[in-house]
Amino acid sequence: MQRIVWGRASSSNVMKVLWTLDELGLPFERRDVGGSFGKTDTPEYRAMNPTGLVPTLQEDGFTLWESNAICRYLCQAHAPDSKLWPQEARARANVDRWMDAQQTVLGAPMTAVFWGLVRTPPEKRDMAAIAQGIQGAARAYGLIAAQLQRSPYIAAETFTLADVPWGVHAHRWFNIDFDRPEIPGLRAWYDRLCERPAYRTHIAEHPVV
Repeated sequence: MQRIVWGRASSSNVMKVLWTLDELGLPFERRDVGGSFGKTDTPEYRAMNPTGLVPTLQEDGFTLWESNAICRYLCQAHAPDSKLWPQEARARANVDRWMDAQQTVLGAPMTAVFWGLVRTPPEKRDMAAIAQGIQGAARAYGLIAAQLQRSPYIAAETFTLADVPWGVHAHRWFNIDFDRPEIPGLRAWYDRLCERPAYRTHIAEHPVV
């Protein structure tokens, strides 16, 4: 089976897919597009993904974009019995809720922090916007900190897809240089993720750029 992931390795959304593939033991080929690599505005790429964003998955003639959808598809198609995305309806809905909540409550503030401190030269930084982003991200991480008081992982006693979107951004939270507030339980959860070989390979061992 030919399986191609289109997207640069430094993209947080691409990281989600690569991490999931590795957790499932699925081989893949990755091709650089997006960011400094460009190519996402070509007719060929837009035919695969009309948003012009990354990642895009191609698998034996099937094409799918949107990172959370790709992660769920991979579990359903190739590991339906995996605990990563449980079959029981309420357990699955709980995982889905936390996956999607990352985009809703953490996406914008972490983008402000990342772009403000990593992608913007010091003399051009909007420190007020960055401070607001840090506060918003801390509130969002507080939501999962409350969950982590109940279980070692966000949605269950074991690692699930719910941990994937939050875990990708936790690497940025702990490795961008700024004065971050202490959030009880968050660092211990991040350390547990760092024990996973797939997380180290695709996220923790990469610089934040």
